[in-house]
Amino acid sequence: MSFSSFSRPLVSPTTPQSVSGANTLSIESMFGQIMEVVLKSRSEIAELRQECTELRQANLSLERQVREGIVAAQLRSPHLGTPGFNTPAPSSPQLRAKSPFLNSSSIPSLAVPPSIHIASPLGINSATSYPFGPIREIPGFYVVIPAGGAGTRLWPLSRENHPKFLLDVTLQGRSLIQATWDRLLPLTGADRLTVVAGPAHVRSIHEQLPDLLPPNLFCEPGPKDSMAAIGLAAAILAQRDSDAVIGSFAADHMISGDDAFLTAVSEAVQVAHKGYLVTIGIAPSHPSTGFGYVRLGERLDISEAPNARLVSSFKEKPDARTAAAYIATGSYRWNAGMFVTKATFLLELLREYKPELEEGLRKIAAVWDDESRRNKVLEEVWPGLEKIAIDHAVAEPAALGGRVAVVPATFGWDDVGDFSSIAELLPAEANQPRILGDSGLVLTEQVAGGIVVPGSGRLVACLGVDDLVIVDMPDTLLVTTRARSQEVKRLVKKAKDAGWRALL
Repeated sequence: MSFSSFSRPLVSPTTPQSVSGANTLSIESMFGQIMEVVLKSRSEIAELRQECTELRQANLSLERQVREGIVAAQLRSPHLGTPGFNTPAPSSPQLRAKSPFLNSSSIPSLAVPPSIHIASPLGINSATSYPFGPIREIPGFYVVIPAGGAGTRLWPLSRENHPKFLLDVTLQGRSLIQATWDRLLPLTGADRLTVVAGPAHVRSIHEQLPDLLPPNLFCEPGPKDSMAAIGLAAAILAQRDSDAVIGSFAADHMISGDDAFLTAVSEAVQVAHKGYLVTIGIAPSHPSTGFGYVRLGERLDISEAPNARLVSSFKEKPDARTAAAYIATGSYRWNAGMFVTKATFLLELLREYKPELEEGLRKIAAVWDDESRRNKVLEEVWPGLEKIAIDHAVAEPAALGGRVAVVPATFGWDDVGDFSSIAELLPAEANQPRILGDSGLVLTEQVAGGIVVPGSGRLVACLGVDDLVIVDMPDTLLVTTRARSQEVKRLVKKAKDAGWRALL
């Protein structure tokens, strides 16, 4: 029955029934209007969906064009291969990392987009670039790369004997430690670039970094956290050069934007010469609960480092609400664990706050160049050293005394802490899972998001599952969700307790 049929009067207007009929007519008329609005809304929603589909297709086409344009530009001008800085190719050969999943020649090379230097809202000096000129090397500056940890959140891809810093997790053809070497080499040259690592990783590091000088690889007998590793390097380098300024940069972090990075490091060196322990604060892109924070204090009046400030305080990893409040103030930066300082000044701080640790490290450094004596002293001293992070050992207490500075920086940074982080670094079509390895080994149907690591060589097929993490290795299969990828280390502990030590 059409709505128009209700317009015919059923009884005389003067009867009581006519009032009831009028009410019925009014209700049905309203219902008809509602239906018209609903139908119109459905039509508009359908049009919006069509527009969204067209926009997604246009974006995918644009992304392909950008990637193809970048590759073409690099082919035309090979010397422009490093974004943001015309850094010459490193002397180390471009070897693929010896990782479990990099055994297929079909793994694509991911084009690196040109970096965009975005000035942080810190005032007129925020976009100031350090005047490197044609020479970027910083005299008297030594790089320390602590290469430790097992990367348990990336298990079973990362193992104790082959941790994440030895893996190429971005399909660039270079492992994380190789990328770190490439990034820092222009500042020091190979003769002032050092690595601190455990005995299990010495051989792999030398294979991946053939230009690393043997005397510059400091082997620590066992893990004692960052203070002992960085302190050991500082003590040894202070023996070699009493004026040495050292910069500590983790082996397993991702950085984009060479210009902004090198500028920040150069400013930090200038501040370190003034007698500060200097950290580099990363402009936060979101209220992360997985990182510590640095609160910016007063601006330092150092002409060579216009962005430098005192550190007001360090903050531990906050909850989501606190992290959002930090970012809203504009006065907080992520603490990326990058520290630059005079080697002797770091030892002075250590002597003040952790005297036993400083004394032990000095004993080791005093005999380091004598291998027979070194091994004996290491056996006697190293086991008794305190296991503590550099933040807790010296940075936090020194900040209270106004002896810690921060250089706010604008380069992109990620500590590649879990599979969700890796997924963000990999290319993929819209709403499709990221694939770390041979994409020919992954079949999906109605699958959105997530990451798949086909490391066993067999086919991985997924149907109707979203945002999963699937890591298929020859001896182990991990399945979780991106939302819970930070908790993988709990499985590692359970596997250890259950007797699966050989798989860790």
